[in-house]
Amino acid sequence: MDSHDDECRRIPFSLQQKMLIDFQVAAHRPSKLAAYLLCVFLGVLGAHRFYLGERKTAIVMLGIGITIIGLPVTAVWAVTDLFRIPAMIRQRDEETRKRLTAEAAE
Repeated sequence: MDSHDDECRRIPFSLQQKMLIDFQVAAHRPSKLAAYLLCVFLGVLGAHRFYLGERKTAIVMLGIGITIIGLPVTAVWAVTDLFRIPAMIRQRDEETRKRLTAEAAE
């Protein structure tokens, strides 16, 4: 945590500013349904991870998934991700909230 994060926490926001940030976080939230559908139908290629903004692991998943030997590995990975999608969306919401709060504090 750097001093900029501490500074952002100390700045009081009005209720209107907090509501605006919450609205923007909700507007940027990916659809759970879309993430689940991508995971079920194209999960072995990491499509759901691209959609959720997890680009690095999506590229790894795509690289492994395009090989015949790697398909079982990414299939297990995709099934595991079916349980992790809500946590990935919450993490993305938190990152968006931090970014918007920092922008509002400037």
